[in-house]
Amino acid sequence: RQEYGGQEPVTMQHDEVIWSAINQNFCSFKAKTKQPPQTFCRNQYNLTGLCNRSSCPLANSQYATVLEKEGVCYLYMKTIERAHSPKNLWERIKMPKNYMKSLELIDEQLKYWPKFIVHKAKQRLTKLHQMIVRMRRLKLKVRPKAVGISKKIERREAKREEKAEAAAALDKAIEKELLARLDSGVYGDIYNLRQNSFEEALDGKEADADEDLDDGEEISEEEEEEEEGEYEHEFVEEYVDMDDDMEDDDLAAAVGKGAKKGSRKRITPEDDEDGAPKRRNKRKPRMEIEYEMEDEGPQLHLA
Repeated sequence: RQEYGGQEPVTMQHDEVIWSAINQNFCSFKAKTKQPPQTFCRNQYNLTGLCNRSSCPLANSQYATVLEKEGVCYLYMKTIERAHSPKNLWERIKMPKNYMKSLELIDEQLKYWPKFIVHKAKQRLTKLHQMIVRMRRLKLKVRPKAVGISKKIERREAKREEKAEAAAALDKAIEKELLARLDSGVYGDIYNLRQNSFEEALDGKEADADEDLDDGEEISEEEEEEEEGEYEHEFVEEYVDMDDDMEDDDLAAAVGKGAKKGSRKRITPEDDEDGAPKRRNKRKPRMEIEYEMEDEGPQLHLA
């Protein structure tokens, strides 16, 4: 006291004064339980979670703790030299994933600190490592995912479904009633159609259908007769033997005369061998045979 003029040195903050104010008066981080009677601290930097003089992060100028963020542990340290700058009050050091190396880091950084803080920091580090291991195991396990259900949304959707079903039933009933009235002739000539023209169109369609049916029967009968008749079809080779009859050669020459490469000529069975046309029978189907000639030589042989 003699050095400072008989007065006590003025400090920036006094831990005992802060603790007396927190312990006896109000603290926003304090939480009490009735059974058992216990006082806890909700401050995130609290080392033990209890509200007492040695564990309070506000009433201790020199303090250290261990926190976990996204699976990584960090060592937080506070000293009196940085009390004037709240932005830089806490120093954070990232700890390695290896447990033993993390313990060595705590011993190195808190070498001259109180043994209580060092011991509690190591305990907290051990608990956090165990928690991280359990989290990793649970993440690897396949577990059912719990999804929250909103009763308000469910009630709203159920009401919408009921209204939609009622509207659909009403539409179907109206459609059914209209169709029944239309079938019974309640609306009469609602389509404004001329009945005479409609009946004539129906009669014309029926007559056309009968004619097509008769024509089909005649054609089928004629085809049956032709199958039994003199016309026969055979597949021939491209090579023509020189010893064939002269009649076949003359016919092939007549067909290929004047024909260019890739040209086609049609010969109908109604023509005679001399080329004179036959008289066509009424409604008799025609049969067409196509011949394709090339310049290399005779390509057709008729058996």
